[in-house]
Amino acid sequence: QVQLVESGGGLVQAGGSLRLSCAASGRTFGSDAMGWLRQSPGKEREFVVAINRSGRSTYYADSVKDRFTISRDNAKNTVYLQMNNLKPEDTAVYYCAAGLLTYSPDGYYYWGQGTQVTVSS
Repeated sequence: QVQLVESGGGLVQAGGSLRLSCAASGRTFGSDAMGWLRQSPGKEREFVVAINRSGRSTYYADSVKDRFTISRDNAKNTVYLQMNNLKPEDTAVYYCAAGLLTYSPDGYYYWGQGTQVTVSS
């Protein structure tokens, strides 16, 4: 019984930055990783980045590596996604998710409602 709520999405011009937050409530388990995944119209949901329970290990999709940074504050039950140098192709609904430490969307079993990120050229 985990609830995830994303915030921080919006409209930004190419080259700009946004910071997304994901607040978790309810009991989570020690094996849970946290991830950000995204979906654009007409495309399947894709992995963006994940972080393990302790925050010591992170995994990034090649398309966002060196531009996006994931972090977590376990005391606040919150995960963050700092997005820099945004590109129009980053436009998508971004979902926070909890589950296995995996690159596959199928490995995540708790999902937030999503937050829209739109990057204009």
